[in-house]
Amino acid sequence: MDKKFSSLLVALLFGLVMAGVAFANNGPETIELHAKKGNVTFAHHKHQSHIKCGECHHGPGHSDYKEGMQIHKCEECHHKGGDVPKKLQKTMNAFHKNCKDCHKAGKKGPTKCSGCHKK
Repeated sequence: MDKKFSSLLVALLFGLVMAGVAFANNGPETIELHAKKGNVTFAHHKHQSHIKCGECHHGPGHSDYKEGMQIHKCEECHHKGGDVPKKLQKTMNAFHKNCKDCHKAGKKGPTKCSGCHKK
């Protein structure tokens, strides 16, 4: 009986650890965005602490973000000829609009080029 109980306990603990890892993995701590004016190091985890995932992530046709939704690279839709408004077909324009609009709306954060782009 002890051997069965020990095996069950080990399996249960393993399951709890794996569930914890799955819930804790909310993307990378930082994301490096390469740009001509200097790379941008985006503090992903820092932003997650005060804005909802759906503020940046969305589905096809800009559908609402749903928990567990697969996150694709922005370039998959935001590219020349992509199925998005013409002014957002460049990934850079989509980032600029989203980030600067949020920062200007009272959220603390840079709004000038040198605030994000580091050479």
